Amino acid sequence: LLPLSGRRLPPLNLGASAFPHHRATLRLSEKFILLLILSAFITLCFGAFFFLPDSSKHKRFDLGLEDVLIPHVDTSKGGKNLGGFLIHGQGGHDEHRHREEEERLRNKIRADHEKALEEAKEKLKKSRDEIQAEIQTEKNKVMQELKKKDSKPLPPVPLPNLIGINSGEPADPDIREKRNKVKEMMKHAWDNYRQYGWGHNELKPIARKGHSTNIFGNSQMGATIVDALDTLYIMGLHDEFREGQEWIDKNLDFSVNSEVSVFEVNIRFIGGLLAAYYLSGQEVFKIKAVQLAGKLLPAFNTPTGIPWAMVNLKSGVGRNWGWASAGSSILAEFGTLHMEFVHLSYLTGDPVYYNKVMHIRKLLQKMDRPNGLYPNYLNPRTGRWGQHHTSVGGLGDSFYEYLLKAWLMSDKMDTEARKMYDDAIEAIEKHLIRKSNGGLTFIGEWKNGHLERKMGHLTCFAGGMFALGADGSRDDKAGHYLQLGAEIAHTCHESYDRTTLKLGPEAFKFDGGVEAVAVRQNEKYYILRPEVIETYWYMWRFTHDPKYRQWGWEATQAIDKYCRVSGGFSGVKDVYSSSPTYDDVQQSFFLAETLKYLYLLFSNDDLLPLDNWVFNTEAHPLPVLHLANTTLSGNPAYR
Repeated sequence: LLPLSGRRLPPLNLGASAFPHHRATLRLSEKFILLLILSAFITLCFGAFFFLPDSSKHKRFDLGLEDVLIPHVDTSKGGKNLGGFLIHGQGGHDEHRHREEEERLRNKIRADHEKALEEAKEKLKKSRDEIQAEIQTEKNKVMQELKKKDSKPLPPVPLPNLIGINSGEPADPDIREKRNKVKEMMKHAWDNYRQYGWGHNELKPIARKGHSTNIFGNSQMGATIVDALDTLYIMGLHDEFREGQEWIDKNLDFSVNSEVSVFEVNIRFIGGLLAAYYLSGQEVFKIKAVQLAGKLLPAFNTPTGIPWAMVNLKSGVGRNWGWASAGSSILAEFGTLHMEFVHLSYLTGDPVYYNKVMHIRKLLQKMDRPNGLYPNYLNPRTGRWGQHHTSVGGLGDSFYEYLLKAWLMSDKMDTEARKMYDDAIEAIEKHLIRKSNGGLTFIGEWKNGHLERKMGHLTCFAGGMFALGADGSRDDKAGHYLQLGAEIAHTCHESYDRTTLKLGPEAFKFDGGVEAVAVRQNEKYYILRPEVIETYWYMWRFTHDPKYRQWGWEATQAIDKYCRVSGGFSGVKDVYSSSPTYDDVQQSFFLAETLKYLYLLFSNDDLLPLDNWVFNTEAHPLPVLHLANTTLSGNPAYR
């Protein structure tokens, strides 16, 4: 099982073996390589000897002779004027001097040759480990030089007005106690990752060792560290934040031969680094975000400009998931770059990032949409839709979220994004949203002209999205969309409440008498996902109905009771079982999203107020870019 965070792909059996890395490697012994290098050097020496230019016609090497080259034209004292330089010599002794020079040169070449052979003999006496150590030392020197080149200073940019990055402490002692409990859970998750998985992408809390999935390639990029930074900061865990910053400064390296998910690396790493930069003001986070973004740009080198799903950080070679329809890219992946890339252009003054995401938008605007819906698959070579499958859950979800948030992040100036969002939501409401026989509002999936009456945990984020987009909606429908958000929140709460553990399944059906319950065994798991709690938080912010805090506290207690282990927190494989087994993975998004949204749910509204901050799909807060601050002129809406 490949669990993916935030708005992600649906559950698929995609272990590391599903994506083999096809690499042909050629290994030569270090001694053989060394002999090749020495042979080349010796050949070069003999070549220099036989093809050395005649010093009587050209400038010569200074081999310790008394003669010097000086610019002159006067030849009255026995000198020879050669090409504007006067060689002062001994008149009639020039020919003799020339022979002496050639002899000295031969002797020098012989000496260099013998010295090289002696060095080669000495090298060959060394052990394999010694030679490898020397090679590694040279490699490290080259890497340090490359890092210096990559770390060129970025232009100074005025920071947006940052409001509400501290405190938010509630006056009510009961709410304050619940908030402190969430903070304690964060400390437990972080401390165990620090002890058992430090530097690895994620943690196996039962085996007490590092964990990773193929979305991060084969490298240790410290995904949990980057993902957790802003949560640590707003919780006031500043010692832990500094630990993470120090690791990133010294160890986070993107020049690795590793194939990663463009989408996941963007939302977790670039989003996390940008948020950490805005909250703390520490330049290292901005520099690392820009370095990584440069490594993702080759993914856009396709005939249409729609990026590949994966890219090798070292070679820049991209490809798509093997299981995707007809080699297609995925809507929720190439459509979930806008927020981060606009901020990259803002911070660097380089429009390349902004232009990439605006090109995607323009292409989508030109395309026909069946029933006004966006299919989940688009071929990056042909620019045509793949299978006509539309979802507000996995494969589609965060595309719609980022249309709305592009508008919010632009201080509501990007009206083009708002129109695309409104058009899409109208089509979704018409074709995908239904009420069950029991009165539960759900969002189904459209597959080849048929509505599948199933809703995923990932889709539950939409309740919060509808509430967030209510203000500014067409035809004075703000109340309607706030109510729709409340209905989705209620349905998703039911999916939790109808389980044994009071934790929601990965997907649940609305067929016949079965409502808001998982039917298939491979849909009964809970992997610490945040989407339901995210909707509770948005609904709390917009309504202050106390039931959302109550529902959030129920989820907090269930997670602490059934997912907590001595080595951290783990997902569970069956939420309907009274004695569930663990999946032994502490997801990075648990620290980035689930615990952050719970903490905000029990905080005052002045902590990260929604008028000033917009959360990316990994819950990383990015500031609204007010018109006076933005340097982006490519979009007519910005102009």
